[in-house]
Amino acid sequence: MSSYESLADIASSNGNGVDDPNLSSAIVMPFGRLSVEREEVRKQKVNWQSYVQSQMINQEDYTMIADYDCMGVEERGKILEQKGDQFAKSCLSLLARLSRDQTIRYILVLIDDVLTEDKSRVSIFHEFGKRANINVWTSFLKLLNRQDQFIVHQTAIIIAKLASWGKVPLPDNDLNYFLSWVKNGLAASGNDYQHSVAQCLQLMLRHHAYRQAYFKVDGIQSVVSALLAPNIGFQLQYQLSFVLWLMSFDPRIAQRMTGNSAVIRALADILRESGKEKVTRIIIAALRNLLEKPEEKKNEAALSMVQCKLLPVLSVLNGKTWVDEDIKDDVEVVYEKLNERVQDLSTFDEYAAEVRSGGLEWSPVHKSEKFWRENAQRLNEKNYELLKILTKLLEKSADPTILAVAAHDTGEYVRHYPRGKHVLENLGCKVMVMKMMTHNDPNVRKEALLAVQKLMVHNWEYLGKQLKAT
Repeated sequence: MSSYESLADIASSNGNGVDDPNLSSAIVMPFGRLSVEREEVRKQKVNWQSYVQSQMINQEDYTMIADYDCMGVEERGKILEQKGDQFAKSCLSLLARLSRDQTIRYILVLIDDVLTEDKSRVSIFHEFGKRANINVWTSFLKLLNRQDQFIVHQTAIIIAKLASWGKVPLPDNDLNYFLSWVKNGLAASGNDYQHSVAQCLQLMLRHHAYRQAYFKVDGIQSVVSALLAPNIGFQLQYQLSFVLWLMSFDPRIAQRMTGNSAVIRALADILRESGKEKVTRIIIAALRNLLEKPEEKKNEAALSMVQCKLLPVLSVLNGKTWVDEDIKDDVEVVYEKLNERVQDLSTFDEYAAEVRSGGLEWSPVHKSEKFWRENAQRLNEKNYELLKILTKLLEKSADPTILAVAAHDTGEYVRHYPRGKHVLENLGCKVMVMKMMTHNDPNVRKEALLAVQKLMVHNWEYLGKQLKAT
């Protein structure tokens, strides 16, 4: 099976058929701090005898867990086939009754090893829960509130595996709670377990329902923000890009992703900087999806990619020799589609794509008298979409170049569109431009002053006409 087919298998809703060993390990095995700590936890054997002697656990649970803990891999497999129901019961009972962090850690690693050795074993817990009328999800979800961060993140991995590898989906309320926890975990600064949080998404977002749910909690923005954080390392770049790639398989979500210029801009930035083939591979696959999956806005995706200056990057990648034929194919397809789109681009299309991307710079179009004379009125299209974006950039951006260009463009708009002053006032843009007159950056102050002068010129011209009329 080719690597691209392996990727497609991972994205399928049934979650089976991960034949590429690198991808399989990337999805199933934890990374970073959690992985290191797991090895330490395995070495710290629990004295189960002391718990039964102090009557903190019953004899049945003691016999099950103590015997299992002493067995080899083959013996464990046999006992799980014969007494899987009792194993699940004992594990959940111990998690509920015991409180010592070291013991809870050990039980969780034991459970995770059981699931990792054989994905089908998730049914042990689901079937026990059904027969005993117990909400298995609640047994684990409440552990997310523990103080010990290893317990929290190891639990999250187990929940993700139970949700991904089994036939029992997370109920809506529990799903929203868990995905909100994941979203917050990605956003938390200094989180040493971000690899594990991303791992949860890599597991779960192979399923259509979970993609939809994560999109609804604004999960894409959390992934993009984490991806753009400084010094995250190539492994986390890969995992987060993988998450965006999985999300892009849903046509409706892909369509919304193309409308969110931050997604394409983030992927473009990582693609330019990363020298790791697996990062390149997954980003190119994601870009291809964004060009092909949406039912609408395919041209908008291509425009954003062109505006993010991906053509030169793709030109270099297209000239490379790839061992993996599927990377070569993806690069060729994306490169070809962008070249086709460039041929059809008008100057205004390029300008609109740049504004929508939020990455304003002094490209030639901004200083072109001909452009503004012919296109100023087009900024009124789609209910003043581009003017609203310029206003938001003036309000939110901290980049002096973006602020200077945005101020300049509002001035050119009002200079070439006589009624533009009232539009800018109604949008709140005039106030934003005037605030820029006291900005720390001299170029921002200069462009803001020029824009305000252009606004005032129209006032004088209007006043002069009124005086003549009287």
